[in-house]
Formats: sequence, structure tokens, C-alpha cells
Amino acid sequence: MDSLVSQYLPILIFFGIALFIGLALLVAPFLVAYRAPDSEKLSAYECGFNAFDDARMKFDIRFYLVAILFIIFDLEVAFLFPWATAFSDIGLYGYVSMMIFLGILTIGFAYEWKKGALEWD
Repeated sequence: MDSLVSQYLPILIFFGIALFIGLALLVAPFLVAYRAPDSEKLSAYECGFNAFDDARMKFDIRFYLVAILFIIFDLEVAFLFPWATAFSDIGLYGYVSMMIFLGILTIGFAYEWKKGALEWD
């Protein structure tokens, strides 16, 4: 019975630390937050337009282009980590296929750059 408790002790410590950090992150904003919001803080900053406006208004497409670029490069990283860990096992075929994949992504990035999707004038 004693060895069973000693085997599960690291898991209990992990859960205790996770619970403490989670509660600290929930409580900390109430303790350290600045309580004088102004119009600049309350303005829309993530999508570029107010959330409760007319649904038929025009919006800037660059926000969505940047979001698509983020998804593409996030997907690239998600493929690169398993590829890097299994690099010694996959050989030349895996290397060439990943270079083709990265080449296609580089061409897409160059196209977006040339079109000015990354410029904020």
C-alpha cells in the first residue's frame, strides 16, 4: 500500500500545483487590475470593428488575412515537431517531402508579402 501511495504522489503534487496556479490566475486580475477604463481600453482591438454594430457594415479584410497566415504557420509548426522527432527514422523520403511542404508554404508567404497583406498603412 505504501508503494502505491508513493507512485501516485507526483500526480497529486502536480494536481496541487496546477490548482494553485489556476486559482492564482483567476484571482490575480481582481487584485492588480487598474479600475479606471477609458474609451481606448473599451474599443475593439481584436477584429477591428465593434462587436455590436450593423452586420452589413464594411470591414477590413487584412485582419482575416493575418489570421489565415497565423493558422498556416501554426499548422507548419504542428507538422515540424513530429517530423523533427522522427527525423532519424524517416530518411531521405521524409526530408524531401517536408522540404516540398515548406517550399509551398514559403511560396504562399512570398505571395502574401508581395500582395501587401502584411503592410498596415
